[in-house]
Amino acid sequence: MKKTGAEVVLESLREQGVDTVFGYPGGAILNVYDALYKQKDIHHVLTSHEQGAAHAADGYARATGKVGVCFATSGPGATNLVTGIATAYMDSVPIVAITCNVTVPLLGKDSFQEIDITGITMPITKHNFIVKDIKDLAPTMRRAFSIAQSGRPGPVLVDIAKDVTGAEVEYEFIPQKKATKKETDLLSRVHKVLKNGKKVEIKLNSTEIESEEIEEAVKLIESAKKPFIFVGGGAVISGASEELSKFVELVDAPVCDSLMGKGAFDGTKPNYTGMLGMHGTKTSNIGVSKCDLLISVGVRFSDRVIGNPKEFAKNAKILQFEIDAAEINKNIRVDAAVIGDVKEILKLINPKLKKANHKDWLDEIQSYKEQFPLTYPKEGLSGPYIIEKLYEETKGDAVIVTEVGQHQMWVAQFYKFKNPHTFLTSGGLGTMGYGLGAAIGAQVALKDKQVVNIAGDGCFRMNLNEIATAAREHLPLIQIVINNHVLGMVRQWQNLFYGQRYSATVLDDGVDFVKVAEGLGAIAKRVTSREEFEKALEEAIKCDGPFVIDCIIDSDEKVWPMVAPGAPISQSFDESDLQKK
Repeated sequence: MKKTGAEVVLESLREQGVDTVFGYPGGAILNVYDALYKQKDIHHVLTSHEQGAAHAADGYARATGKVGVCFATSGPGATNLVTGIATAYMDSVPIVAITCNVTVPLLGKDSFQEIDITGITMPITKHNFIVKDIKDLAPTMRRAFSIAQSGRPGPVLVDIAKDVTGAEVEYEFIPQKKATKKETDLLSRVHKVLKNGKKVEIKLNSTEIESEEIEEAVKLIESAKKPFIFVGGGAVISGASEELSKFVELVDAPVCDSLMGKGAFDGTKPNYTGMLGMHGTKTSNIGVSKCDLLISVGVRFSDRVIGNPKEFAKNAKILQFEIDAAEINKNIRVDAAVIGDVKEILKLINPKLKKANHKDWLDEIQSYKEQFPLTYPKEGLSGPYIIEKLYEETKGDAVIVTEVGQHQMWVAQFYKFKNPHTFLTSGGLGTMGYGLGAAIGAQVALKDKQVVNIAGDGCFRMNLNEIATAAREHLPLIQIVINNHVLGMVRQWQNLFYGQRYSATVLDDGVDFVKVAEGLGAIAKRVTSREEFEKALEEAIKCDGPFVIDCIIDSDEKVWPMVAPGAPISQSFDESDLQKK
């Protein structure tokens, strides 16, 4: 059957089971949008900006575990996707970004709205393609989806010349085509890693798990007296929650997580100690510093987690379970590693483990939890209070999305995540403006779930135009703005480390978020007290459209505890420690 390139694009999406795309039209991609107009089974969400489309595809992917898809036209349309693609790349999120470029004869001639988007995105995609021949279009689309979701997931960009979208080709529908060996060879490049003091060659994204690595891991685990389990985003991505829960039970160890790992292990369990790192709990930071074996599950050892690398877990042997061999010994030297999908690793290890008993160690960890609880002011509206009240009202069952900054850390500290795919946030890139687009993507995907985006006022103003998208789509998402009239996290650093010189961080321009939100089609309330917030939240939960709550808090509220940049995580401090000095 002959189809145009534009029709092939849509048929290729159908092959992959795609039912939703996020995008913004323009001249180069008009043929695709014309084909989209003539069909009814793929829902297109028109965002206010291409960055919002990329973030929405990202949020859709994180909330569902499926590949998110976004469209953009050439030139500025394509470049506006870049921040969203980079965000997905840093957090291993599978999205396919489809852009269209000028016609093949005009490529390389600085034509109107021409841009080398494959060149621009090469460092921030798992792979990218430019399609100049209609015969390559369907195979390229299939390959893009396969690459995006295989091994360690990530974004893939497909750029298509406009004349390709208008040309015709014989097309055969092939549902969910699996990648051939030839197609995945580009992902199997050899990487040298240090193993047992020697450099050995292994293939990236290999599905084979070495039995020797499993046996070595079991020996380390069984010989440990004070094991600590550290869970990262890889455990969420692999869907390893059930296996992880069994593993924790067998090892009988305390559990902490990274920002990206939240929900992989139930945060309401008694042996859960909270987040690790710069704004992690003192219990997690002290416990990891005192353990004799740190078992990292799907973790890449980000600088915000490890603090001073020379001092990180210096009393412990480190065992790493990780799908990407490039992450072994990259940031932290480990004693042993098992390379493979985390879920499959745990399936192999669990049957080999005997039930351990580490009561004394767990009692020690419990004493730290009692000695160093997370606290905040007992009166007045504050960030932590807002998060705790939200947790209480949603019973911990909402999908929580955040922007980046103080509010993000308060969510990580005070909202107890019981399940994976319920906390969506930009961890690696730290993208202000990420949350609202991602919340739209999540709410479109999960129509029966309550989705809440939490932003600071600095983040909210970056992409608040997407409130119009939420209103147009009649999405019942809640947007909470924790408004301190400053760039809170930067101000906190200026307060603690820059002599209270608040350079360009005071947002005293009088922007009225309530009026802006109402003008964009949402219901909006401003609150200044706990009672007002509770009432507004109850109203927002009952609302069938977007609802914005502008929460006014003190400009100098801080995130505690904190580790100073470059310091060991064991030197976590809070306000009481400063007062002692």
